[in-house]
Amino acid sequence: MNVIKITPKHTEYPDSLRSIATAPKQLFVLGTPLTELTNQPLIAVVGSRKVSPYGRQITRKISGELAEKGIVIVSGLALGVDSIAHEAALEAKGKTIAVLPCGLDEIYPASHTELARRILKTGGTLVSEYPSGSEPYKTNFVARNRIIAGLSAGVLITEADEKSGSLHTANFALEQGREVM
Repeated sequence: MNVIKITPKHTEYPDSLRSIATAPKQLFVLGTPLTELTNQPLIAVVGSRKVSPYGRQITRKISGELAEKGIVIVSGLALGVDSIAHEAALEAKGKTIAVLPCGLDEIYPASHTELARRILKTGGTLVSEYPSGSEPYKTNFVARNRIIAGLSAGVLITEADEKSGSLHTANFALEQGREVM
């Protein structure tokens, strides 16, 4: 598989991202073309990295049920809620999109390299606005969250701390006219 670079001028660039105020100038895509997945309903599932047993259970249940109904799960491949949402989608034989805060040549966190491989193997996609060789700088995580919200019809936060990055995703979703749950 090769990483494909797309810009807003390309037909493969998602319309849902074209419409946001801070649309990425470029996207790097690995896996199924975004246009194949964005023709289906997409819901972002995000939340705490330090997830409680209840948060783990409810994230798995809701994400799995959504994926079973053909809804593509979008998340950030992070520890906690994000990875649980991706895993649940895969277990339900559904599709998932992982948006990374770094180049696609460096999976972050590295402990999710196998999860990223499974996402690709089952028809999912990895996306980043950062070229190969880009490290996951702190500011990249907030920027990534606007893409997660922008790709999705709505954002579901299953569990989050008061100062969670998930709240950035919720704010982006509200600014973009998306539903927050």
